[in-house]
Amino acid sequence: MELAKQNEGDERMTVYVFPGGQGSQQKGGMGKELFAEFSRLTKLADDILGYSIRTVCLENPDEILGQTQYTQPALYTVNAFHYLKKTRETDEKPNYVAGHSLGGEYNALFAAGGVFDFETGLKLVKKRGELMSQCYGGGMAAVLGLNEQQIAEVLALNGLDQLDIANFNSPTQIVLSGPKEEIKQAEGIFEKTPNVQMFIPLKTSGAFHSRYMQQVKSEFSSYLNEFHFFPPPAIPIISNVEARPYGENIKANLIAQIDHPVKWTESIRYLMGGKGEIDFLELGPGHVLTSLIGQIKNKSKPLIVEDRLTKDKEAMGRRTEQNVPPSDSPPRLCLTASSLGSDSFKRDYNLKYAYLTGGMYRGISSTDLVVKVGKAGMMGFFGSGGLKPVEIEQAIITIQKGLNQGGEAYGINLVHQFNHPQRKKKSSIYY
Repeated sequence: MELAKQNEGDERMTVYVFPGGQGSQQKGGMGKELFAEFSRLTKLADDILGYSIRTVCLENPDEILGQTQYTQPALYTVNAFHYLKKTRETDEKPNYVAGHSLGGEYNALFAAGGVFDFETGLKLVKKRGELMSQCYGGGMAAVLGLNEQQIAEVLALNGLDQLDIANFNSPTQIVLSGPKEEIKQAEGIFEKTPNVQMFIPLKTSGAFHSRYMQQVKSEFSSYLNEFHFFPPPAIPIISNVEARPYGENIKANLIAQIDHPVKWTESIRYLMGGKGEIDFLELGPGHVLTSLIGQIKNKSKPLIVEDRLTKDKEAMGRRTEQNVPPSDSPPRLCLTASSLGSDSFKRDYNLKYAYLTGGMYRGISSTDLVVKVGKAGMMGFFGSGGLKPVEIEQAIITIQKGLNQGGEAYGINLVHQFNHPQRKKKSSIYY
């Protein structure tokens, strides 16, 4: 079992990482030496995409490589070839794989083995890129110099509640996503904020990894229903959404990745928390991830996670390899607060715990409680009964400002009036 190496202490752990964010592509020469070496897969890619992937990567006609419907398939193909070349030369496998953002995670899934083949992955990335290319009116920007808390404070103090944090690239490189006009407004504000090194608008057509991707998420979810995946993967994959190894539900992670932030910093910190030395190897064009990982190592501490379930799986893997029969005693059930409740409910509302707190009449439980509960990974409800519409509106604005950095959920309780059923159609509103 590959996972067992992490706990042996005296062994080095290897992690392959794949770039995939908008801007990772290199114009002119991307994958130049690889297309001839993998001619069969290049021909297969051309048939799936309906155009020459080699021409797009090497010649970039009409600057189309910057368009997400071309960027994502190009990066996926070139990253996959880099991985295949590496395994062909060394015949070695990594302990973990991880991919960054739009396309990189699909390369990680391909490299992990047992989930899907090159052809399936390319079809998924092609469809994903096409759907995302239809997004207009949105934008993204990178803020350099501030940490997550500082950025959240700037957003809240300046009423920039239409912006979401899309990428946690490093402790001091964070990407915002939202309407173009709000990105433009934020530019002037952040440029005047102390300690901001740079505010860089990104060349994207949409507000990726944000609440504004709901339509794309829905359509891509329908498309995924046409495919069958076969978990668990042979090599553990670190999820962008959870910053932890993938579980059994591959589709849920791929769907959630579309409108959830990329937790790259936490992913690397999680890997740093293992025992022994770690070698990160970036497979793909450029060295963007290598630079980010260096920043994370210099500015962050390892994230130590006591995961008994993983340890149990590792132990079982070692027993299997050693042909040791399992014990006749029944397995111990390890219950934690985060393991209770419906997994689908927690995924749907971006919750860590399947716990709700109820609102009280006239907002007695307060907006502060709703915000604190949301930040803790649960869902709080604000009681709107007996309040004027303007008071309810102000409460919603306050809650949204407090929760806008992580997309946490909250609810509003509405009092049902039996004598006036037309005044209310639903019992609760979720956000």
